[in-house]
Amino acid sequence: MKAAVILNPNAGNKKLVNEIDFICDRLNTAFETVTLYKTEQPGDGADLVRKLEGKADVIIGAGGDGTIYELINALAPLQKRPVFAILPGGTCNDFSRAIGMNQNPLKAVEQIIEKQTEAVDVGKHGEDYFLNFWGIGLVADVSENILEENKEKFGKLSYYMSVGRTLNQAEPFQLKMTSEKASYEGEAVMVLIGNGPFLGGTRAMLGNSSFQDGLLDVFVIKEMGIEPVMAWLQTSPDEEQLNPESNLMHFRAKEVHIETTPEKTVDCDGEKETTTPSTITVLHNHINMIVGNR
Repeated sequence: MKAAVILNPNAGNKKLVNEIDFICDRLNTAFETVTLYKTEQPGDGADLVRKLEGKADVIIGAGGDGTIYELINALAPLQKRPVFAILPGGTCNDFSRAIGMNQNPLKAVEQIIEKQTEAVDVGKHGEDYFLNFWGIGLVADVSENILEENKEKFGKLSYYMSVGRTLNQAEPFQLKMTSEKASYEGEAVMVLIGNGPFLGGTRAMLGNSSFQDGLLDVFVIKEMGIEPVMAWLQTSPDEEQLNPESNLMHFRAKEVHIETTPEKTVDCDGEKETTTPSTITVLHNHINMIVGNR
């Protein structure tokens, strides 16, 4: 098997740069060839993925959530998709946690060497793809309000510091949501649609969302307050909440259509490139990934 490592030298704490030679040496014990590519600017990783179609059996993304998002958006549309693996090197590394990868890259490479693969679902909206989540409202505002200096100093704790600053500033919007499972039309402060279970480095906000069940976990908070937020954080894995009187909705669906007034910025795995309206679907077992211990 031929492996290609795509490294973002600027991801997260930048420790991967100092460890990458050792990591590639370890990979060389398990793969026929290992080629290292280093990105210099946004878009480089996606270009590499497209150029490597049919030439690499395994693509290993070395970086944070933003790096993985870029690579997945180039890999998912390919007709012949290589196996994908993650060497975590960012702040939260949400999907690498979901698939059981050790957060120490020197240990994660040993998991990659084992070559244990599983098929995983991929979310799609418009022409864009995501592994972990799609969100508007509060969840996007929290991400937007993370201070870069806090991110560098406190790591994933910076996410929760932003939650504290943002909760009281949540702006309601008009939402029209339809799906094969449930519909809603009215005011909301957040819509969060999960494929993976981690957000901000923890399971607290997406519960046990499964990336292998062919379904998306949909959460809607209608108005801000301690009660709906606590209900959201305490939602049990199999509990759906469809009570029209409740401030929280939770259900699973294969496709969800979202319209808002005004338009809302969409946060996909931490990246903000589009706005509503959106149709969000799930591509079941779309990509084979090397996984760790789950």
